[in-house]
Amino acid sequence: MIEALEAILIPFLERVYLTFGYLGVVAAMTIESAAIPLPSEIVLPFAGWMVSRGLAEPLTGTAWSYWGAVAAGVAGNTLGSLLSYWVGRVGGRPLLERYGRYVLISAHDLEVADRWFARWGEATVLFSRMLPVVRTFISVPAGIARMPVWRFVIFSVIGAVPWIMLLVWGGTVLGDNWVSIKSSLRGLDYVVVAAILALVAVFVYRHVRR
Repeated sequence: MIEALEAILIPFLERVYLTFGYLGVVAAMTIESAAIPLPSEIVLPFAGWMVSRGLAEPLTGTAWSYWGAVAAGVAGNTLGSLLSYWVGRVGGRPLLERYGRYVLISAHDLEVADRWFARWGEATVLFSRMLPVVRTFISVPAGIARMPVWRFVIFSVIGAVPWIMLLVWGGTVLGDNWVSIKSSLRGLDYVVVAAILALVAVFVYRHVRR
């Protein structure tokens, strides 16, 4: 399934990058950061691969550069994160306040989330941006908890920059073998997903028992 997705996604990204250059990276990372399945572990190393090939970037007319790809990745990450943040803040909060009890989320849970983000929101957003899977979905709970948007943006950018730099650099260094980055990170993906499922199981157990 994953291999089939990559077989479709990689030629698609190549056409987008060759046509739109850095704007293609911005668009792809916006989609990825808005919690839509388009893994940054493919989007960013592929941009690094464009750098390693010395291809002309269509917007500037010059060769793709490492820092240009990184800047485009950060811009897209920020745009997509803001979209998800506002979905959580404008739509998610009222829905959970009205219907949350049907999915075991009470008013008390929302209050706990509010207190958590008030105290630990910066660190939560910062470190979540460096983790696979979690980094894509942290924006919605930050919006639901009504974390101040300026703090959310600042710590999202600070947390995303190392991740983006690493993946673009990996694609640049590995060249034609950049796809191996996704394979090497897949094990970490599974660990993170297992941890999330364990936390969800504990949450459900405690609420059902109560």
